Amino acid sequence: MFRKNIGFKLTFGVVLTVLVAIALFAWFNIQSQSRSLLAEVERHASQLSEAVKADTESDMLRNDRERIHESIRRIGQQDSIDRIRILNKAGEIIYSSEAAEIGTMVDKNAEACYRCHSAGAPLEHLESQERTRVFQPLPDSPRLLGIINPIYNAPSCSSAPCHAHAEDQTVLGVLDVTIPLTDVDRNIRRSQMAAVILAVSVIVVLSLIVGLMVRWWIDRPVQELVTATRNVAGGNLGYRLTVKRDDELGALANSFNNMTDKLAQARLQLFQSDKLASLGRLAAGVAHEINNPLTAVLTYSSYMLKRSQGRPEAQKDLQVIVSETIRCREIVKNLLDFARQTVPKKRKADVNEIIGRAEKVIENQLALGRVKLVMELDPTLPKVTVDANQIQQVFINLMVNASDAIGEGEGTIKVTSSAVSLSPAGVLQIKTAVCRKRHELVDRKFEVNGKPAISMRFRKKERTGLIHLDPMYGSNEHLLDAMPPLEKGVELICPECSTSLISEEQDCPRCGAPIYAFEVPLKGLVQGCLREGCGWQHWEQVDSNWKHEFVEVRVADDGCGIPKTQLPHLFEPFATTKGPKGTGLGLAVTWGIVDNHNGTISVESEVGVGTTFTVRIPVES
Repeated sequence: MFRKNIGFKLTFGVVLTVLVAIALFAWFNIQSQSRSLLAEVERHASQLSEAVKADTESDMLRNDRERIHESIRRIGQQDSIDRIRILNKAGEIIYSSEAAEIGTMVDKNAEACYRCHSAGAPLEHLESQERTRVFQPLPDSPRLLGIINPIYNAPSCSSAPCHAHAEDQTVLGVLDVTIPLTDVDRNIRRSQMAAVILAVSVIVVLSLIVGLMVRWWIDRPVQELVTATRNVAGGNLGYRLTVKRDDELGALANSFNNMTDKLAQARLQLFQSDKLASLGRLAAGVAHEINNPLTAVLTYSSYMLKRSQGRPEAQKDLQVIVSETIRCREIVKNLLDFARQTVPKKRKADVNEIIGRAEKVIENQLALGRVKLVMELDPTLPKVTVDANQIQQVFINLMVNASDAIGEGEGTIKVTSSAVSLSPAGVLQIKTAVCRKRHELVDRKFEVNGKPAISMRFRKKERTGLIHLDPMYGSNEHLLDAMPPLEKGVELICPECSTSLISEEQDCPRCGAPIYAFEVPLKGLVQGCLREGCGWQHWEQVDSNWKHEFVEVRVADDGCGIPKTQLPHLFEPFATTKGPKGTGLGLAVTWGIVDNHNGTISVESEVGVGTTFTVRIPVES
């Protein structure tokens, strides 16, 4: 289980790497220390050898063997010396700190002698580094360091009366000093043990530190992400990760939250599409199964109604049958219209002609309801590229709704058309917005005027809170009641990552106050001022590329009006203000058609005064 854990793998890899590094460092350190200690012992042995030669030189010239024996024995008894020997050129031990060795021959093939006799004959000259050797006489004995110091023939030796040597003899003998390395080996073992203890301690401490760091910085976030993915895989698209970090894993958590938001929206859209598809299948089935029986019922009931003159009770019942049958047929027609929305077949058309055709379709219905239709159409309207049949359906729906709003009393419907030049302010909705670190600012949990708000956080010392901006570009209907004036000392930050949203490059060109700035992906930077009474906003990329020319059609009535609470949901499917008499599909169809033509539709209404629908269709060159 642990071997599959990324935290364990990372910790193990780091600790193993450090272990190898410490082992190599300790090995090189011990080797360096060993060489230093041996070099110090060699220096000491060389000095000792020279001291013995100097101490015994006068005795040798006098050939005073007793004094030579006594000097070598006295020096060789020191604890730091193993033994001292003087050998002649034949390899016979002449003097030794161990009396038993005197007069014996050394083994020339032994480790102590191989350097001088490696060529089969004693060497006359030996380099200083070749004069020392480290050896171990027995497997269980301590190591020894031996240093060979040749005794060369000097004029004083060859001319001495006591034991004259030939002048051509170069080497008279060898002084061999052997020193035990017990203390050196003890120090090396201590260093090795210290290195092992240090390595183990470092590994243990490092393992704990790295393990905690990996668990806190990597393992826990990864486990939280795994838990989140399992929740999402189980269908819980509302699961969210708490983002507390400003690094790659924090960005990953934000991306995961954004992904689940988009998945939730996609699922909602899929559900809506599936619902509409089901509705389409239902509508097709209803049309096939009910339209023909309804036509028969309507035909026979209308025929019987004509023949019921003089029978008031039967006539009243038949009138109910006829009216309700007509109502059922209209419901079926609306269902078919909503389910069969198609891609518009656009051609150049005159909007005034389309309005005229719509008027002819409903003029009888308006006349029966005592509704007066007033037309104020601009004859100089530019032509627009639209699907004339679909746009005609839009105007029919709006005029029928206006007639229904007037009811049984007298009223007026006024239809006006005109060419207008509009800026994007008040027309274009900001549907997505991000901070510098790409965190989403559009808050779909909070709405302003029925649309998802753009949320920011303000902070002044210990005071903080959220503010919500109207997503309609150019609108100033923001919810800023709890926010202090945007001035020095007040921060405006992203709710997710606390990145500043205050523009550092410029102030408001109208009032000089600090301004906010956020990005709309692929559509540039939006800037604005929150100072009360100013309301400046600027969206350079949209302002410079916006198509200004529109054909505007207004359909106004003096009917009952629509309550404010119902306005935000007016264009949603199955939302109706007519109670059981309406299907809630007419305005949904209308909105879909206008949106497919890249236009906009808006509504203004006041209860008891009337309602005005405004349709704007862009003029394409």
